[in-house]
Amino acid sequence: MLSRVLEHLDALVSFDTRNPPRAIGTDGIFDYLCEALPGFRIELSDHGAGAVSLLAVRGETSRVFNVHLDTVPDSPAWTASPHRLRVTADRAIGLGACDIKGAAACLLTAAENTQGPAAFLFTTDEEANDARCIASFLSRNKEFGFKEAIVAEPTMAQAVLAHRGIVSTRMVFKGQAGHASDVNALELSAVHQAMRWGDKALNHVQSLQHLRFGGLTGFRFNIGRVEGGIKANMIAPSAEVRFGFRPLPSQDFEELHQTFRSFTSEKVLAEYEETFRGACLPAGDIASAENRRLEARDLADSLGLAIGNAVDFWTEAALFSEAGMTSLVYGPGDIAQAHTADEWVALDQLATVVSKYQEIMEIK
Repeated sequence: MLSRVLEHLDALVSFDTRNPPRAIGTDGIFDYLCEALPGFRIELSDHGAGAVSLLAVRGETSRVFNVHLDTVPDSPAWTASPHRLRVTADRAIGLGACDIKGAAACLLTAAENTQGPAAFLFTTDEEANDARCIASFLSRNKEFGFKEAIVAEPTMAQAVLAHRGIVSTRMVFKGQAGHASDVNALELSAVHQAMRWGDKALNHVQSLQHLRFGGLTGFRFNIGRVEGGIKANMIAPSAEVRFGFRPLPSQDFEELHQTFRSFTSEKVLAEYEETFRGACLPAGDIASAENRRLEARDLADSLGLAIGNAVDFWTEAALFSEAGMTSLVYGPGDIAQAHTADEWVALDQLATVVSKYQEIMEIK
């Protein structure tokens, strides 16, 4: 089966689905998928801005596999064409091979080797942090009737039942322009206010490192960008900070926002805007999150999946969980290889996962 997986992966990697620039259409890779899935009912939808989804269903099933086909952009550090698959003794190298076209190739191969019910949701907006495809799917799930979701992100062929949420935020501080020699420069500068906020935020995050949930420990936080001011001898009239945090399941997102916002004065805060939010896996408060984790564990056990540790990275499994579906993450590859130059997936993991996908599709 591995040789067939590699044939599919070679074809999938050859399609340019980099995101950005969000220029993915309903042809190309989707033409390939339609041809590779005979006997499936196909529903192809263009949600705009490069967000395209394909729902393929064979027979009647309450379980859907989800896999995104968009990739991050390549970098100059690639040693060969990112869209030409290279296979060595132990790995397949290509843009998206790990994240997550390798999983897509496994699903296509497993579908060819089975006749039973199966459902796949292919999407192209995961790397854009703009979940139009899954939002559209979930808005119609009463019609579809799916109750379980397996999201095929790289988990080294182990079922992941829990991961952090993700929030991205933009803050704008306002100051008063003037000469840097002014006695009030320390207080008037928007950049100074941003730095004071950052110091308080970092100290607070340090105090949260004792928190834990289902194998996850501590609180993840990053100030990714600080921009403001004009030049060294001018008081900065404005400054912008972009920061993100990754909560543990059961942490209240709104309380976290209130805390971070409280670290500066409202009189110097011009804007505070959440730019992206992804729920934790499992979603919900501490009681419902634990119940959903146990349901996902039961699902993994029933499918014969080895259960791995909770992970710090975010996946769209959280969106399915938030909608009430029992959700877990399972696919080939190591997240450490995702988004890297010369991205690769191990051949033995492709072989393991395609066999497991096939077993799942054969379960009555």
